[in-house]
Amino acid sequence: MKPFSRILIANRGEIALRIIRACRELDIETVVVYSEADRGAAYLDLADEKICIGPAPSENSYLDISKIIAAAEISDVEAIHPGYGFLSENPQFAEICQSCRIQFIGPTVENIRQLGNKAAARELALKVGVPVVPGSEGVISDEELAKAVAREIGYPVMIKAVAGGGGRGMRVATDESTLSGAFQAARSEAEIAFKNSDVYIEKYIEKPRHVEIQVMADSYGSVIQLGERDCSLQRRHQKLMEESPSPAVDDDLRLRMGTSAKELTLAAGYRGVGTIEYLLDPDGNYYFIEMNTRIQVEHPVTEMVTGIDLLQEQIRIAAGSPLRYRQEDVRIQGHCIECRINAENPANGFSPSPGLITQMRVPGGMGVRFDSHVYAGYTVPSTYDSLLGKLIVHRETREEAIRTMLGALDELVIEGIHTTIPFYREVLNHFHFVKGNLDTGFIEEYLIDA
Repeated sequence: MKPFSRILIANRGEIALRIIRACRELDIETVVVYSEADRGAAYLDLADEKICIGPAPSENSYLDISKIIAAAEISDVEAIHPGYGFLSENPQFAEICQSCRIQFIGPTVENIRQLGNKAAARELALKVGVPVVPGSEGVISDEELAKAVAREIGYPVMIKAVAGGGGRGMRVATDESTLSGAFQAARSEAEIAFKNSDVYIEKYIEKPRHVEIQVMADSYGSVIQLGERDCSLQRRHQKLMEESPSPAVDDDLRLRMGTSAKELTLAAGYRGVGTIEYLLDPDGNYYFIEMNTRIQVEHPVTEMVTGIDLLQEQIRIAAGSPLRYRQEDVRIQGHCIECRINAENPANGFSPSPGLITQMRVPGGMGVRFDSHVYAGYTVPSTYDSLLGKLIVHRETREEAIRTMLGALDELVIEGIHTTIPFYREVLNHFHFVKGNLDTGFIEEYLIDA
């Protein structure tokens, strides 16, 4: 039996298309909302119904809760899928959906509130016994307290917004002389980005990898983990490339990280798909940093190595179905790499490059997948993020995956705008990347022009 008859997709771009595809395979009708800037998007024609909800600025369209709820009510849907970004981790939106008797395809309101606050999530991790980065017990309200905490845990330290995400509201202080400026800058950026200036302090782990565990939980107490994704290739805390399995994680470490992720997920009473994010230091110690309570941009990496459709499972769980998989059913097979193809100019500080795509050629072949909503003749708007699509390859070994990705990048042609394609060629040919020697500072250390 299908989970829902009809759902509304409260998002845009490649993730809206991805959800449509998942729903089609589940025989679920879809309603897609769109802004005036996305009026010509090709994926709109694949939905059963499309509703314009306002002008281009996201606050007047994709972030306008009242318009999205109104669209859901007039189109008679049973559920709303928020995708990622926008309202996907907004507890108020989830609560309003609930009050309107519309199923929010995601975790519970309580899950989002507790785990969306990094300080509260950290406290839960400490309670469960999951390793955390040494830091403050809660919110740091003034500079003097910040200095006292920093002295206790030792410099360098990271000041982080409790409601943060996407690298915003984060600053590093190397000593007491730089703490004041970093503290104020983090608070100011957090207030602008999240309307919440609260920050906390953690020990800054030098040369870490960013490794995350995909988890999935139903409403009946069952939790499984689906292995790790290495997201260490970042620029200014923004992920650019992901791979699975991680070159730095062996079977023993994978089991320990996965077990910790399951314990934390279970302790939170979590429902749905989610991601436990860790920092992994050069000595193999891992530290919990946050949990993302939504489908991730990089979810295809896990899908490819496990063969499990995360979007379909997320929808089934939201409809009340029990998990269809047990932990022993999960097998990590082969190696997967994903490159986020953005409309940006790497030669000019990754500046945005919106505009008309004049020509486009999509790669193919064994183990190649391109999740994208763009096409020749499509105009990339300047209003939203610059993601054009995700180029994903899956091969038997990491070495084969690198070679296949280089070939796929050569085949992928997007003309009329600048893209990050040349940047990935440089990364994939770099000696240290090929050897698996990377951390979150890789780009700054080896690709100084980035």
